[in-house]
Amino acid sequence: MEKKRSILIVCFLVLVFLGCKKQKDDGNTSTTQITYQESLDIFSNPERGFIHNLVVYSEGDALNPLTLASLKAENVSMVMRFYYLEKFKDQAISSTELALIRTDMQELRNAGIKCVLRFAYTDDMSGTDAPWSIISQHLDQLQPVFEENKDVIAFVQAGFIGAWGEWHSSSNGLATVENERKVLDKLLEVLPTDIMVQVRTPGAKQDIFATTAAVDSGIAYTSEKRARVGHHNDCFLAGGTDYGTYTNIAADKEYISKEALYVPTGGETCPPEGAFPDCSTSKAEMKLLKWTFLNLDWYQPVLDAWRNSGCFTEFQRNIGYRLVLVNASFPKKGITGQDFNVEISLTNKGYAPLYNYKITSLVFKNSTSGETYPFVLPVDLRKCKPNGMFTIKNSLKLTGIPQGDYDLYLNITDHSETLKNRVDYSVRLSNTGLWDQQSGMNNMKHKVTIALQ
Repeated sequence: MEKKRSILIVCFLVLVFLGCKKQKDDGNTSTTQITYQESLDIFSNPERGFIHNLVVYSEGDALNPLTLASLKAENVSMVMRFYYLEKFKDQAISSTELALIRTDMQELRNAGIKCVLRFAYTDDMSGTDAPWSIISQHLDQLQPVFEENKDVIAFVQAGFIGAWGEWHSSSNGLATVENERKVLDKLLEVLPTDIMVQVRTPGAKQDIFATTAAVDSGIAYTSEKRARVGHHNDCFLAGGTDYGTYTNIAADKEYISKEALYVPTGGETCPPEGAFPDCSTSKAEMKLLKWTFLNLDWYQPVLDAWRNSGCFTEFQRNIGYRLVLVNASFPKKGITGQDFNVEISLTNKGYAPLYNYKITSLVFKNSTSGETYPFVLPVDLRKCKPNGMFTIKNSLKLTGIPQGDYDLYLNITDHSETLKNRVDYSVRLSNTGLWDQQSGMNNMKHKVTIALQ
């Protein structure tokens, strides 16, 4: 009995070390089935999580590489870069300002971080913004900047109108549906079509597009304008209407909940109108509205309340997407030139899905030489929704790979040419013992032998 118990303990330790619960062969020993262990570790992933708000006024200082490095060390993968154009309310954006933006984008790229962008002309409710003609001119000037740096721009907030670019006021009479439509249409026109824009209230989007119908799978991820517009709430969890964010609270939240399966929701908290939101209320709202990012710099008392109540780390872990590998089935052997059948199941334990397309590849790494042979899987991980199961079932043609023994990896990379080989922009699965920090790949814990026949 003691010998049997010792054997069981050893087996258990081996499984934990491997990062999977069980590994077994099927009846004819041709495939291996693996069940993986979820991890609750806190780590960063691209385009999600807590962010910092980095504000700069006209022709100010560029982003500091040391500051970005320190944020990266705090598991921050994204920042809000907020540009005030207060010097240019009646003139073109200067070459100095445009150079500042380009420099910032390169510093973000160097640091392995992406950004949410917003532009405004004043940070004072009694201040002045710019007329439509100037905004239109500025967006034309910004178009090449957007195109050049689309790899590090996660989302753009509509901005430009009123104090803080929040659309609730305008010294130039722009806080109307007609003018908001002009700004949003122009912004969508000058941005690359795969970059999504966020507007300040659900009512604003509904009025602009003259419909209360939520984006659904029929138009999701297309170039249709409505499918490219999400939401930001800068008074999240303030209570009631969140200082005017909602008009019909229940209906507006249901609308965002449906939309956020396909377009991003994020923002910041602000001083609550009543009691501070407790952990359970905050969690329920984040899950309902599918929050993908939240500002760490405002409002600090709400953030501190979460820290003191013990739920801050849970929000760190779950704001945005959190993909977990559940199980997989692979052949033990492969033949060059023939099909290799793959079945991989994942779930999403985060509050939100991915919003930007990723390249997903099964990588064969030669156990002796270390050479890698990636095979792109024709899947879209944006379809792995919160609390849902997502199965990759595909047959790969093993062409261009020599015979030998290989370890299998799942590589989820940025779709841009500039970032697809950068570890900082690769997606880490929330499983024990799978992440390879050097390569940015997830080890599938399976060995396969490739033969000529």
